[in-house]
Amino acid sequence: MATKTPSPVKRHNALVRFSKEHHYGLLLCWKIRQGVMDGIEERRIADYVLYFFDADLKKHFEEEEKTLFIKLSPENDLRKQVEREHEAVNGIISNIRKGVVSKDNLLVFADTLEKHIRFEERVLFNHLQQRLPEDELLELMNNHSDNAGDSDSGWADKFWLGKI
Repeated sequence: MATKTPSPVKRHNALVRFSKEHHYGLLLCWKIRQGVMDGIEERRIADYVLYFFDADLKKHFEEEEKTLFIKLSPENDLRKQVEREHEAVNGIISNIRKGVVSKDNLLVFADTLEKHIRFEERVLFNHLQQRLPEDELLELMNNHSDNAGDSDSGWADKFWLGKI
């Protein structure tokens, strides 16, 4: 007997922008894995990871911490988890900045970021939209700056397209 996959939960408009930004984070994970699989020099991939982090992901994390996580008490297990995950991602970025660059480190970064995004999408966002009053959700929607975009427009090395 096959297990039925739960149908997706409709995302509240207040969280849609965060989800769009998550799409770009997942795309970063794919690009890292594609580059590693294609044997691209690790430094090229790492340079892009740092670029993307500074141009996009850092702002996204700050926005989540400033507007979403504070909606949960500091003792809340979900809040503790997402804060730990942000720290983990920031720690890997710090190591990359220090020159700790290897295929393994890049793949750990991609895995860590993807797991974090999936947790936010599947657990945290559902929890928030089910428990926050509508006026707080609307406040989130009105105060969220849209960080999602084509941050790649400033990056020339499209290593994920294959060896060039």
